Amino acid sequence: MAHAPHVVIVTSSGAGHVLPVSELAKRLAMHHGFTVTIVTYASLSSPGHSSPLASLPLGVSVAALPEVSIDDLPADAHLVTRILTVINRALPQLHDLLRSLLDLPAGITAFMTDMLCPAALTVGKEMGLPGYVFYTSSLMSLLSFLYIPELARTTTCECRDLPEPVLLPGCVPLHGADLLEPLQNRSDPVYQLMIDLGRDYLLAEGFIVNTMDALEHETLLAFKELSDKGVYPPAYAVGPFTRRRCPDSDEVNHSCLRWLDNQPYGSVLYVSFGSGGTLSTAQTAELAAGLEASGQRFLWVVHHPNDKDSSAAYLGTAATDADPLTYLPDGFIERMNRTGLLVPLWAPQVEILTHVAVGGFMSHGGWNSTLETVAAGVPMVAWPLYAEQRMNAVMLSSDRVGLALWERPPLGKDRAVVPREEVAALVRELMEGEKGAAARKKAVHLRDEAEIASAPGGPQDRALAVVAGMVSLHRKSQAE
Repeated sequence: MAHAPHVVIVTSSGAGHVLPVSELAKRLAMHHGFTVTIVTYASLSSPGHSSPLASLPLGVSVAALPEVSIDDLPADAHLVTRILTVINRALPQLHDLLRSLLDLPAGITAFMTDMLCPAALTVGKEMGLPGYVFYTSSLMSLLSFLYIPELARTTTCECRDLPEPVLLPGCVPLHGADLLEPLQNRSDPVYQLMIDLGRDYLLAEGFIVNTMDALEHETLLAFKELSDKGVYPPAYAVGPFTRRRCPDSDEVNHSCLRWLDNQPYGSVLYVSFGSGGTLSTAQTAELAAGLEASGQRFLWVVHHPNDKDSSAAYLGTAATDADPLTYLPDGFIERMNRTGLLVPLWAPQVEILTHVAVGGFMSHGGWNSTLETVAAGVPMVAWPLYAEQRMNAVMLSSDRVGLALWERPPLGKDRAVVPREEVAALVRELMEGEKGAAARKKAVHLRDEAEIASAPGGPQDRALAVVAGMVSLHRKSQAE
């Protein structure tokens, strides 16, 4: 009896990784007849894991690698250091899991890792498994990772001090300060880990990228030219993968949606910095004052502030029993009773963005949130906090894309504060100004393009069919 092709996909922590991996697994199972095993890390479990992995179709299963200790890392170790240390220390356990799966009748047809796990490709190669990277952010971000070893070799200053813009193939120019946040301090151990990550990507036979042509047309063309020359493995644009609305779930009964039902069309600014992002205490107060001064309606998902780490909530390290609303300025909630809604910790983002009352989104610019914004046709204020988010903001606010407005937030350990006057001006511009109107027009265009990309038989389906075909060819060669 012939077994269906079996793909193993390793994912790191956080909704930005687990969600698109689960969507890729669903499509491979439901549309191409594959069986899929999603591998997670018990040491990196977070709230972002649970929801996407709770409703997987038949043919998709989950295996968790056991805990590994990182207690020897400094208390202030960078988030990426912690994540990559877990991934590297768990390679022996991954080896054992893959060996056990290989010994089953279905075997393993292909092995995939998400964007933070390419070191795991070495384990797959030892077993003769074809390996791919499922890159869950933009192609521009992938190019920046591939550029890291060259950047480290040819420069000695900090990224923010680079005298000339960084010109990645097919991308808008970047200031050094806009490169990946873990690169901004050469003395931090995470810098060398990033160099290793950039090199590990070249172990892949191809990149499966959660993007679409309307967002990165020139970048896709430039990357194809490079891959045709053998510089990089080929890339396949399979996006946008986004969460679907859940009409039968409890999410549609959330009180914030009932509040939105009573607001005028396009009048509400949605404010959320993702499940992992945190503002400082001072910035939280200035944001509140800026929203109040803007005179605009808003729905703000409020997290606990953290004065040391803008990604403190990513692995749940910012958890506390305190109500995050208690950190807002005195009297703010009462004064905003008619024009603003404050929601602690979580709200149903897809349902909010697609509500007719929402006319703008102030976001950290994480790629998942970006794609959900694109799918909803809503313009943005980009307020990047960590990872590749400043790079996303540059692209989204460029003339090429035109979806977002942003002012470069201060960079550095001091986390200098964006004052309320700038917050208010940016909010008013997005909701009422000419730049906001232009971004709104572009948002509608991108929404239409996303619908085309995701339609049955569209670019997403065709790209996934190519990927499925490659995997099936591996299965045939293994059988021979």
